[in-house]
This record gives sequence, structure tokens and C-alpha cells, in this order.
Amino acid sequence: MTERIGIYPGTFDPITIGHMDIIRRALRVVDKLIIGVALDSGKQPIFDLDVRSELVEDDLDNLGPDASRVIVKPFSGLLVNFASDNGATLLIRGLRAVSDYEYEFQMACMNNKLDPNIETVFLTASENTHFISSRFVKQIARLGGDVSSMVSLNVARHLTAYYEAQAEQ
Repeated sequence: MTERIGIYPGTFDPITIGHMDIIRRALRVVDKLIIGVALDSGKQPIFDLDVRSELVEDDLDNLGPDASRVIVKPFSGLLVNFASDNGATLLIRGLRAVSDYEYEFQMACMNNKLDPNIETVFLTASENTHFISSRFVKQIARLGGDVSSMVSLNVARHLTAYYEAQAEQ
């Protein structure tokens, strides 16, 4: 049987417990999961690519034995090329709300047009994480709010340090 390799792409700026929930559930569908940390996302991340990748790797330690089936790889360029270069045939995408679906559906269709060998699998956010987004987490942290229920302790520390440094400038 062929190993099922999936890619879970994102900016992960920063990784949240919602992302970790999707990662755990994606491991039920694939044998190996590559977390593709995107350089070219159209977003303006607060953390550079290396820090974002490091934070993802650190959070993967919480997966226990399943962590051995996950690899973190930064990437640039077309997602379908990255998937093909890594032998992946599945793209894993998380959906939090109906508003996510329209964009994700268009992306899935475009990716399939670019490479018909790659399928997109949508995993809906769990009821405990559907309201969490990296954008909201950063906004709350920037305003001095407590994000410890939305991100790991390590990520919370990085956010605090980042925004404290920004306040000093």
C-alpha cells in the first residue's frame, strides 16, 4: 500500500490550538503529514519564517508518538509544486466558518486544475476551536489580553516578548 502523504499549509503566525486540532485529526487520514509553513502568503506575518517554523516544531512535541509522523518544512511558491516535490497527494485545509469555505473551495478547484493528482480534504474546526484565528490571537496579545487558552505557553511567551519589544520602540 502506498504511503498517504498530506500537506497542511499555512502561515502559522502564530500556530494556535485550532491548528494543532487540525493536525491531530489530519493524522487520522494520512500516514505522514508535512506542515508547510508558507513564506508567500499575501499576509504580513509578525514572526519571520524561521521563528514560525520553530514554533510549529515546538508545539508538535505535544503530539507524543504521533510527532514522528509530522515534518515541518518552510516553502515558497505554488503549493501544488511543493506538494508534488514532497510526494503528497492530499492537501489538508481547516474550515472555521462558512466564510472560509468559499475561498477554500476556489483554492481547491484551482489547485486541482494545476495538478489533478492532488486532492483537498477539508476538516472542520472543532466546537472548542472554531472561533480561534491567528489574527485574533495577535490582536488580543497586542492589546495585553490573555491568549493562554488559544495558543501553547511557548507561543504566548513569544507573543508577549514581541509586543513588549514593539512597545519599547
